[in-house]
Amino acid sequence: MKKKANNHKIACWALTWALMLAGCSGGQGKAAREPGRDGTLAEHGISAEQEASIGERGHGASPKDKEPGREGKQGVSPLDKEPGREGKQGVSPLDKEPGQEGSKGVSEDGDIVSQEPAAGPEMVDKDWSSYFEGLNGAAVVYNASDSQYMLYNRELALARRPPCSTFKIVSSLLGMEYGVIEPEDSVRAWGNEIFWNENWNKDIDFQEAFQESCVWYFREVIDEIGKERMQEGLDGLQYGNCDISDWEGRQNTNNNNRALTGFWLESSLLISPKEQTEVMERIFGDDAAYSQGTLEELRQVMLVQGQDGADISIYGKTGMGKTEGIVVDAWFTGFAESPEGKRYFCVYLGRTDNRDVSSTLAKEIAIRLMSDIY
Repeated sequence: MKKKANNHKIACWALTWALMLAGCSGGQGKAAREPGRDGTLAEHGISAEQEASIGERGHGASPKDKEPGREGKQGVSPLDKEPGREGKQGVSPLDKEPGQEGSKGVSEDGDIVSQEPAAGPEMVDKDWSSYFEGLNGAAVVYNASDSQYMLYNRELALARRPPCSTFKIVSSLLGMEYGVIEPEDSVRAWGNEIFWNENWNKDIDFQEAFQESCVWYFREVIDEIGKERMQEGLDGLQYGNCDISDWEGRQNTNNNNRALTGFWLESSLLISPKEQTEVMERIFGDDAAYSQGTLEELRQVMLVQGQDGADISIYGKTGMGKTEGIVVDAWFTGFAESPEGKRYFCVYLGRTDNRDVSSTLAKEIAIRLMSDIY
């Protein structure tokens, strides 16, 4: 009897396991053989309802994973683009190395036109040689509203050089933003050292120091801003190579007077004429991140005098650097403004043997060029 009972138990267990295995096999087969679902997620035991839900969510991305207004944009919102750069697929001209221009064509006017990769701003080569009269130089005019650059001597326009005293635009901007320069109370005391420019040999305020390009004044301003804040400011402006490693300017062998040297004077900091125009747009453009008071003070000291009655107002700053007594860098950069809007410009002159090169000449070329363009 005991042996029969054991045999009965074993038979029951075998029957139970057989039924369970048959049920599992049948369920999997049903999911794999649903009409019209061959090769779908059903092969993996996922039901039609589950697969439909996944399809509506974009294979695992729920509507909550998308920000409002982001449908159809592959997860990229307007917030991922720089201000004022909509329609550029989130890529600014600053994401590209100088010289990485895209395809070229010829306009009806005979100008060579190229577009940077990823539908960047248009770049138009212009023949402005008559303004330079044989001088080694370059010019860039940037119309941000039309997303277009006009360039003369593209190779030189994309080459980085020391900014020299054009950097006083940035040191003034950051100085006022950080409270180092208070325009209404900005006089700094002269230390009785005799400098080559007699206009520097006195107590001087911000407005006059800017107009006279007083190096010792701005050397003090930059030291008070400090390395950390200066680096943050340049990174924010994407100012050329942003290299302030030679803080005191010891690479500059023209002068060993540390009151008259710095990283921006024939030293570690470098920027191209094209990049100069981009920095001007970041400072004075519609999306500028600086206070209105600072920008208004900066406009006042940059305004080119003697333009009464003109259709445009021109703002800018000169800069000049020498090597072994020879001018190798001469700049005038800024912006022009009229009822039509702003255009940002930079004129650069490099070393030209047997020719007088100066920042004053660069300024004259820029004023003639911008007046003719408008």
